[in-house]
Amino acid sequence: MAEIDFITHYDSRSPVSEAYRAIRTNLQFAGAGKQLKTLVFTSAVLHEGKSTTVANLAIVMGQDDKHILLIDCDMRKPVVHRRFGLLNRGLSNCFAEDLPLKEVIQADVFPNLDVVTSGPIPPNPAELLGSKKMKALLQEAAEAYDYVFLDMPPVLAVTDAVLMSSLLMSSQVDGTVLVLGSGDISPDEGKQAQSVLEKVHANILGVILNKVPQHHKSGYYYYY
Repeated sequence: MAEIDFITHYDSRSPVSEAYRAIRTNLQFAGAGKQLKTLVFTSAVLHEGKSTTVANLAIVMGQDDKHILLIDCDMRKPVVHRRFGLLNRGLSNCFAEDLPLKEVIQADVFPNLDVVTSGPIPPNPAELLGSKKMKALLQEAAEAYDYVFLDMPPVLAVTDAVLMSSLLMSSQVDGTVLVLGSGDISPDEGKQAQSVLEKVHANILGVILNKVPQHHKSGYYYYY
């Protein structure tokens, strides 16, 4: 499973890894002269491969000698700690114990990639993500890293990702990337997710279409 989840590390020459490097290049040029540091990654619904996509993109950014911090902001159904095999002491601990971000950073999970897990699931994740404490944590992260990736919940499932984009888009968050799984959602659901983000004036940098079936001699396979 680890080799599938982190293909950009275990098989850096694969076509999939090359696709992630192309996305890396696109993101580096997406700012039109302005450096994009703090990015929200969300999806329309669950199980579209968002967390796998964010992890691999963070790894290829690290391979380009950029210092990356990946924060699991999905405090309802967190998966980052399981994917990376990490202790889940993270973001929610900063709020509950009034800790600075540096106290919960797990360093060098992959080369140049540090991770902050979600921490124990709190009763009020939306309020925490929109709080002044969260803004301060993101400012601290942006000062220490080249890029900060925020793995957010799906926009059609909960309000957290929309709240984050709405409250922080003009300051700490520089842009939003929407990850859509081919075959996982209908075109209408994809358009609805885009519409929800546009209503709060989120700076949508682009859409990553994931799980696209590609023709191969032995049949079809999913192209992450």
